[in-house]
Amino acid sequence: MAEAPAQAVGRMRLVESLVLGAAALALTAGVGAVLLLLGGYDPMAAAAAMVRGAFGSWTAFTSITLVRSVPLILTGLAVAFAFRAGVWNIGAEGQLYAGALAAVWVGLQAATLPPLLLLPLVLSASLVAGGLWALVPTLMRLRLGVGEVITTILMNFVGIYLAAYMVHGPLQERRGVFPQTDALPEAGRLPALLPGTALHWGFALSLLLAGALAVALRYSRFGFQLRAVGASPEAASVAGRIDVGRILFVAFLGSGAIAGMAGGVQVSGVTFALYEDLSPGWGYTAIAVALLAGLNPAGVVVTGVLFGALQAGAGAMQRDAGIPASWVGVVEALVILAVLCLDRVRRRVGKEAS
Repeated sequence: MAEAPAQAVGRMRLVESLVLGAAALALTAGVGAVLLLLGGYDPMAAAAAMVRGAFGSWTAFTSITLVRSVPLILTGLAVAFAFRAGVWNIGAEGQLYAGALAAVWVGLQAATLPPLLLLPLVLSASLVAGGLWALVPTLMRLRLGVGEVITTILMNFVGIYLAAYMVHGPLQERRGVFPQTDALPEAGRLPALLPGTALHWGFALSLLLAGALAVALRYSRFGFQLRAVGASPEAASVAGRIDVGRILFVAFLGSGAIAGMAGGVQVSGVTFALYEDLSPGWGYTAIAVALLAGLNPAGVVVTGVLFGALQAGAGAMQRDAGIPASWVGVVEALVILAVLCLDRVRRRVGKEAS
């Protein structure tokens, strides 16, 4: 039986994304090695230390690499979902903080509830808060025509400083010593996924969400409409008779909700409290995660684990090879630039070929 055209196109795009990602990683490795040499460092020693730190043992892989990949996968899915609809949501960082803040507040207020009620309530609160945080830039785009890039970036600062204010003020822990909230009760915490490790059920949740999004985008009517709007809003509206405003509204709020859940999963699975500077920039790194995956939900899982490994290996690289951990940020920036450059070349070659 012949393969359906839509499935063939989807498979071809997935292969293109994988090739583009592999080429971007190769280019990044080459440029990164040159920069390390210019800085007086040994690239081979740096790479070996990073691999040991991320994959050197079962504990390092599960309790560090995979744990650090969870917020990257979730925020990467949020960005990929929005970008597929042509919504340039750069606000995953602020939405993550909104979700974390709501999760902690609900968890502390309803601390007496049993686990079967409290944990779903905590995660649901983070979903709702992330979606609501995206509502302002959504309405500004749909009602006022204001581009979402600027508004979502500004909302990031509001979310970060709101969380900082709350942990220094209304939600500061009882003793008033540290800039953080009280710890969530046991009933509001995600249990361990693998016994004897720090890997929690948030990782499984991120995999389930990636699978659900992959199926929905490829096989559902809404997924087709979302992809059509992302490809050309005008054509989708005229030829496809698609309500573009409704699709953009759902995509924007859905993206914010997923990013908010990343915050809820982090506080309920790892930190068990909200504190200042909870995120090292996951919402921004998510852009690289999504782009490197070609906005494919399944690919986001792979790239999320990859970036989690980079962050996990940073400490070992600094300890064993004497290279500042800030080099990981350089590598992440190089990945973004490599993806953009190679994608530009691919599009130009495609135009010339046609």
